Amino acid sequence: MSQRKASDAEIQEESRRIRRLQLVVQLVTSVISEGNLPLEEASELVASAKRAALALFPDRESTYDLIYHSRLQRVMREIYRIC
Repeated sequence: MSQRKASDAEIQEESRRIRRLQLVVQLVTSVISEGNLPLEEASELVASAKRAALALFPDRESTYDLIYHSRLQRVMREIYRIC
């Protein structure tokens, strides 16, 4: 069984998608941290970040949940005092 080695272009494309997702999550975290949004709007931002992640990385929902979901939930708990 031979494994295909990723080309430089594929590696660059994946790196670009990772940076884009990191930026999305960073922006969502920043906006929520300001504390000026109603809870519903903040929740929609979190949901939008997840949709963006799944658009960039289909079939990687568990990876998103592991890396980013807990971070966003922590910010939501801190700002909105929810459990």
